[in-house]
Amino acid sequence: MREDTARDHTTKTVLLIDDDTELCALMRDFFTPHGFALETVHDGQRGLARAFDGGFDLIVLDVMLPLLDGFEVLRQIRRRSAIPIIMLTARTEQAYRIAGLESGADDYLPKPFGPEELLARMRAVLRRSGHTLETRTAVLQVGRVRVDERERLVWIGHNPVDVTDIEFDILGLLMRSAGRAVSRDALCTMLYQRPSTPYERSLDTHISRIRRKLDQGGLVSIRSVRNVGYVISAIAEGAR
Repeated sequence: MREDTARDHTTKTVLLIDDDTELCALMRDFFTPHGFALETVHDGQRGLARAFDGGFDLIVLDVMLPLLDGFEVLRQIRRRSAIPIIMLTARTEQAYRIAGLESGADDYLPKPFGPEELLARMRAVLRRSGHTLETRTAVLQVGRVRVDERERLVWIGHNPVDVTDIEFDILGLLMRSAGRAVSRDALCTMLYQRPSTPYERSLDTHISRIRRKLDQGGLVSIRSVRNVGYVISAIAEGAR
């Protein structure tokens, strides 16, 4: 019993989100003797749901995933958590590496890779994760609307706006992707840990309420994109 307790105390838990099942099995076998317990998930939606459940020390995230791609999973995790994340991808273009790091990844490793290198990067990211948490930006702004993600507060200029927890989560995700459409599936996965359904109306209701609350000099527009989702953008003063 004492031996099991000591092992559990020192083991680091890792969520591996990758659709290559063979690679996942090999990585689990390699990392277990090095003090890492891997849980594997093979699509973006289920990976995001497990990440939101919490309890992991580190996430290793592939870019090319079914249902939700790795960049979208990364963006949604980052709006709630500063957990260390290492991204994996077979794409070697510099633009992909930059996109991953700018979206909040702590490290980025191209495939194919040696497991020893990933092990070294995992240990390094865990060592410096406290510094990463301290330096992460928490305030978002679009138009005159500001969102403080740490304090979960919303303002229009200097005036506070009263929003529900769900409205805050939706607004934060839209603002993190300002100028780019966020899919209904992405929003529903964040809110309910499942994709949207053809008869989903609760999301539209929440969006309508957010619009009314921000239509008080916020200088923002939340626009519906047909067959996609929603996009938030700033409105130039005097353009109304």
